[in-house]
Amino acid sequence: MDINSLLGKVEKPGRYTGGEWGSVIKDPDDVDIRFAFCFPDTYEIGMSHLGMKILYGILNERKDTYCERVFAPWDDMEKQMRENNVPLFALETKDPINTFDFIGFTLQYEMSYSNVLNMLDLANVPIEAKDRGENDPFVCGGGPCAYNAEPIADIFDFFMMGEGEEMMMDIMDAYKEHKKNGGTRREYLEKIAEIDGIYVPSFYYVEYNQDGTIESILRNNEYAKPQVTKRVIADMDKVYYPTNFIVPNIEIVHDRIMLEVFRGCTRGCRFCQAGMVYRPVRQKSAERLTDLAKEMLKNTGYEEISLTSLSTSDYDQLPCLCDNLIKMTENTHVNLSLPSLRIDNFSLELMERIRHKGLTFAPEAGSQRLRDVINKNITEEDIKSSTSLAFNGGYNAVKLYFMMGLPTETDEDIIGISDLASTVADQYFAVPKNIRTSGLRITVSTSCFVPKPFTPFQWEPMDSMESLERKQDLLKSKIRSHSIKYNWHDAEVSYLEAVFARGDRRLNKVLIEAQKRGMKFDGWAEFFNFEKWIEVFNDCGIDPDFYALRKREYDEILPWDHISVGVTKEFMIRESKKAHSEETTPQCREKCSGCGANRYGGDVCANYFKSDL
Repeated sequence: MDINSLLGKVEKPGRYTGGEWGSVIKDPDDVDIRFAFCFPDTYEIGMSHLGMKILYGILNERKDTYCERVFAPWDDMEKQMRENNVPLFALETKDPINTFDFIGFTLQYEMSYSNVLNMLDLANVPIEAKDRGENDPFVCGGGPCAYNAEPIADIFDFFMMGEGEEMMMDIMDAYKEHKKNGGTRREYLEKIAEIDGIYVPSFYYVEYNQDGTIESILRNNEYAKPQVTKRVIADMDKVYYPTNFIVPNIEIVHDRIMLEVFRGCTRGCRFCQAGMVYRPVRQKSAERLTDLAKEMLKNTGYEEISLTSLSTSDYDQLPCLCDNLIKMTENTHVNLSLPSLRIDNFSLELMERIRHKGLTFAPEAGSQRLRDVINKNITEEDIKSSTSLAFNGGYNAVKLYFMMGLPTETDEDIIGISDLASTVADQYFAVPKNIRTSGLRITVSTSCFVPKPFTPFQWEPMDSMESLERKQDLLKSKIRSHSIKYNWHDAEVSYLEAVFARGDRRLNKVLIEAQKRGMKFDGWAEFFNFEKWIEVFNDCGIDPDFYALRKREYDEILPWDHISVGVTKEFMIRESKKAHSEETTPQCREKCSGCGANRYGGDVCANYFKSDL
């Protein structure tokens, strides 16, 4: 059936048409390898993801490979596809992806797992790897959730640990040789298992103790590595970066040029998985970034450049880069934005270079004691001085992000969030009326802390839903100013995220059963059904509290212990103990704490030759 005939029956047909400016068109008959790059969420979210842009570009630079994009169809489109027997297709050619060589998923969020399974089902590809035959595509995955892939290990043929620019080339080269010489699926998986960063879950098996904890993780194939170590890109100035972004035909979440200034983070926040797994810091030069921006403006026609990283204001060439970009765009209508600002690294100089409608800061905790526990390394004075500077500079809108349920948290810490918001408001009213901009708006947002693998808090229990909801009510009762708005995150969604974040292979059967019962888009309020999820867990004989609410001991074997992100377990144990002692650790630029990431080198680690433990 012609796919175009379905588009008049759906809400946003632009999600499925393809043909955007900058998309790559090749003749599938002229390539050896076809790769379906799948983002397990809507077009608007997936098209905003930088990783997809990078890998789409680098794969399509190969003459022997055609990479096409695939997104999760919204409910209305899926209904039409199933009723008309239309399998999941790629945007560029509209070909069904079950005819491709690879189906690759980027795994950014645990709540997208149900979409992964639903997309495979919609593509008519066997959901479990063991059921795929020699003519089925290889299903692979990467992204932050791949570092603990165990809850979806049975679904994937292999995972890519770390940064994919070089690793993806190794995989394609190996497949081209495999396709030329012939061989079985297993033989290809054995070949790529020898590539650094590749994890083939079927080459390992897990044994459990009677109490449900893991007894051992063992190899069952000689080609499997005892420990899979992530890949990193050493030289960010030399690595591929796309300058011809696809310009979507419909509005997406982040519709602008994205200029990646560096990878990694030096700060060491103990709750932050990204800050640990993306170490060490590796920067691009201001000169390289300026050249990239010039090319992207020419190729796309975008009117905004966003500098992206985990903490953009920590980029040590930021003033120079901003000056270069402002000079480049001063006679145009192009705006410059910095979405990742540190509250302790916000200056008048930076504010004068950049203009936002509002500013966003993340104190994360309401008291200094708890900020020390999480190693946030900012003080109330930092918060006061930065917001005062902003209000004196004409800003009147500030967003403040916090977490609830952090280890050792008390009601006093929750009340401290309200007190801190009031302190920020005081900074505004301290500005003379003839200077300040009228209409103060402070938005306080709280998310629920979810313990993540490869962080110093990976052993901590999550706070219970009842406790989190009580704390949300407490904070609501303490915020009385009409200038302060409070938003909070659903504790039920966070609870399920916590289950899958630290889960093991026994959760595969839960996800498979959930897909059969129609679970999908669990990150969307209109689809998420907590009661149905609990029914699935009960019917599968799995207690989700075991994964979400249980404290782990340091000597327990964790489901991801056969994966290495460079940062050592010994370092994370030290940081965990320091958290409970309310002791902070300096950031990497100030003092090396011996996390282990120096094995990769990097801009920061290269300056240190011994750890200071």
